[in-house]
Amino acid sequence: MFMGEYQHTIDDKGRMIIPAKFRDALGTNFVVTRGLDNCLFVYPMEEWKVLETKLKALPLMKSDARAFTRFFFSGATECELDKQGRVNLPNTLREHGKLEKDCVVLGVSNRVEIWSKEVWEGYFSQSETSFNEIAEKLVDFNFDL
Repeated sequence: MFMGEYQHTIDDKGRMIIPAKFRDALGTNFVVTRGLDNCLFVYPMEEWKVLETKLKALPLMKSDARAFTRFFFSGATECELDKQGRVNLPNTLREHGKLEKDCVVLGVSNRVEIWSKEVWEGYFSQSETSFNEIAEKLVDFNFDL
């Protein structure tokens, strides 16, 4: 399980250090893809295979299912850590995440998310004010804190 929030930077070559606490769980090779809310999703290979199975099960005849599957798979790339614990993020993914220099790396249960620091702060600020409302909506999913 991934959890926590870490501040990092991306160098001029598009490399970013993955927090040491996440490296073992991610493994040597993992998948980075476009995430929702203008961030990147990072999945260990085992979790990527679970997600891949779920996406393959979506009905091909539904345009929303095709669009969602395209979004995830077309942006996906297999990455690996270098000896310094860095990952080289492709330019297309950095553009999607608006990642230039300062970023935030989050552990979110079965995945890691990489956010532009500026985008994360805006998202967090907006979400923090409505956290109670969000929690109340989760009751509809039989979720209890």
